Amino acid sequence: MVEFKVVVNDPKDGKSYSIPVSGHHANSLIGKKIRDEVDGIFVSLPGYKLQITGGTDKDGFPMRQDIPGTTRRRLLLSKGLGYRPDEPGKRQKKSVRGSVINPEIVQVNMTVTKPGAKPIIDLITTEKKEEPVKEKKAQ
Repeated sequence: MVEFKVVVNDPKDGKSYSIPVSGHHANSLIGKKIRDEVDGIFVSLPGYKLQITGGTDKDGFPMRQDIPGTTRRRLLLSKGLGYRPDEPGKRQKKSVRGSVINPEIVQVNMTVTKPGAKPIIDLITTEKKEEPVKEKKAQ
């Protein structure tokens, strides 16, 4: 079963929220590309519209929008996503992932394009059911 950690950025308040997604909602994200707009119901945020902005695979390699498909490739990079040179003009080969979400992706980054009726923090806290902490008896 596919499971993603979705990081939703809310530009309105400048905060990011981590939401675990699994089951049929996670399966519906497979095949989507960077810059696609999805409904918030897939990440337990009804009424929201979210845009996919990137992600990382199981080994930590970032997704790049300019690479089609789902495969991992080694590119000669001089700047941009996946490489920050320590001196001007330096180039290096780095591994990066394509722009399509597949089961090897672990984290998906999204941003809010159309907010819903309720704030995100209220929707997330109602999903989490906290169990009461049991106290240990002193012996």
